[in-house]
Amino acid sequence: MISVPMKTSGAVNRQTIMSINRNNVQEPKTSHNIKVLNNGKINSAADISSGPMPDLQKPVQKGQKVVLENGFKLSEIRAGIGWTVINPACDVDVSAFLLNQSGKVIGDDWFVFYGQDSSPDRSVKFSVSQGQDREIISVDFTRLNPNVFKIVFVLTIHEALEKHLNFSMLKDAYIRIINSADNSELVSFRMSEYYSNITSMIIGEIYQHNGSWKFSAVGNGLARDLAGLCGFYGVQVI
Repeated sequence: MISVPMKTSGAVNRQTIMSINRNNVQEPKTSHNIKVLNNGKINSAADISSGPMPDLQKPVQKGQKVVLENGFKLSEIRAGIGWTVINPACDVDVSAFLLNQSGKVIGDDWFVFYGQDSSPDRSVKFSVSQGQDREIISVDFTRLNPNVFKIVFVLTIHEALEKHLNFSMLKDAYIRIINSADNSELVSFRMSEYYSNITSMIIGEIYQHNGSWKFSAVGNGLARDLAGLCGFYGVQVI
C-alpha cells in the first residue's frame, strides 16, 4: 500500500507505527469504490461502499471453535476480511500477530499489516483484495516458523483514539477462511456486536491443537490502538 520500513529485528518505534502520513498514499487502501480527495481524505458518507458481502457458506457463532484440517493437511489458507463503514471518518486496518504458546510474538517483526506486508519467513502476507473481501492475510503453512502456535487477526481503526472513533461506527465485519488449494470456504464468522468503547477488534484466530489447525471465532474488542496491540502481544514499542 505504502512504503514503510518496518522489517526490522530491533525495537518497533511507536512513531513509525502510528504516524504514517497517509496523505502520501496515491491509491485508496481498499478496492471498494472509496473516493479519496487530493488530501487523502474521504469526501462524504455517500462515497463509501463496502461492495456486496460474500456468501458466507460455513458461518459459526462467536465463541465457536472449528477444526480446519479434517483428515487432511492444509498447505495454505487465505483469511478474507471485510466490513462496512457507517462513519466515513473510520479507516479500518487489518493486522495479524504470529504468537508462540505463551501468547506473545516470537520476535518484534512477527506481525503483518499494511506497513509490513510479510512475516520474516514470508509465510504470512498482507494484501488488499481485488475481490469481495477488503483485505487478505494469506498463510503458507509449509513456510511457517515452527515456533508459531497461533495467528490472531485484528481490526483497528486508524487514529481512533485521537479522532474519537469506535466500533459502533462499523457493521457487517466478517472473516472467512479459504483453502487456497481449491478456493473452498472452511469456516466464516460475521460479527454481531459493536461497542462504542472499543477501538480494536480481535475478530478471529487460528491455532494449533493436537497437531491440527483450528479456527476460533473470537469477536472480542479492546480499547487500544495498533501500537497498544503491539505492546499487548509483546512487540517492543518505544
